[in-house]
Amino acid sequence: MTSPRKQVLVFRELPPDQLARLQALHDVTVANPRVPAQAAVFRAALPTVQGLIGSSFPIDAAVLAQAPRLEVISSISVGVDNYPLAALQARGIMLCHTPGVLTETTADTLFALIMASSRRLVELALHVREGRWHRNIGEELFGWDVHGKTLGILGFGRIGQALARRAALGFGMPVLYHSRRRVDLETTAPELAGQARHTPLDELLARADIVAAVLPLSVQTRGLMGKREFGLMKPGAIFVNGSRGAVVQEDALLQALDHGTLRAAGLDVFATEPLPLDSPLRRHPRVTALPHIGSATHETRHAMAVLATSNLLQALAGETPAAMYDTAAN
Repeated sequence: MTSPRKQVLVFRELPPDQLARLQALHDVTVANPRVPAQAAVFRAALPTVQGLIGSSFPIDAAVLAQAPRLEVISSISVGVDNYPLAALQARGIMLCHTPGVLTETTADTLFALIMASSRRLVELALHVREGRWHRNIGEELFGWDVHGKTLGILGFGRIGQALARRAALGFGMPVLYHSRRRVDLETTAPELAGQARHTPLDELLARADIVAAVLPLSVQTRGLMGKREFGLMKPGAIFVNGSRGAVVQEDALLQALDHGTLRAAGLDVFATEPLPLDSPLRRHPRVTALPHIGSATHETRHAMAVLATSNLLQALAGETPAAMYDTAAN
């Protein structure tokens, strides 16, 4: 028996092959609310929509109130901070996301930020591009080694463990990690057994040469890195954030860079995105800033779209999606 066609609203563009999968089974409206010309179409589709798929736009309680028939949201992301979890749970609306498929790519980006921040790669590339390389560089432009340094990882899920593998197995870096609970590495990641150690937050900050945040955004992690925490970091340490911008109190980070002992920061995420033109982080000489590219490769973004589309189709068919998010867990 063929399942009935349902109303699907795509609020961020899908690859053509994944859009075709949806259109073969359901009635699909494509409207990106961030595009002014499409915002009205997005709002007009909400009253009858049963499935939503997209990313990078807050589907808040006000949007939900306009979608009384909504059954499922399929987010093309791992993070779910754009969705009102309590409201979804209360209405019985399913939420799906895309963990796993972006793990290795995001860990690549984080380690690239570690390398770039420590070796001053962006700064020195601009030194060449802008015609300032007239002789061999002096000590004032030297970077710092990464191999052998102690890496502290805040959060130790899939991406944290992938980052730890790169650091410990590839660069001989002792790894400390802080998470809500100790990870049974013998079972989940035996290659890291003896290579990474669960550590209280304050001890990790005091001992690590490089601290990398790979945390989900939650009530507990919002603003986690503030003045006190940056003050605990060892002189000359580097901070890298590839999780969510709101994990960091940006004023405190700037204070640590300008008046504390923090050597540099590598940031792929910010409290406000895109980063405002007047943000001091844009041009800070010791900040390597990227435009939230953690998973932004052709291969990974397509894999995320495939999983998100599969999640949506399974949910609308009354099946259990491959990657359903537990809204009751937050």
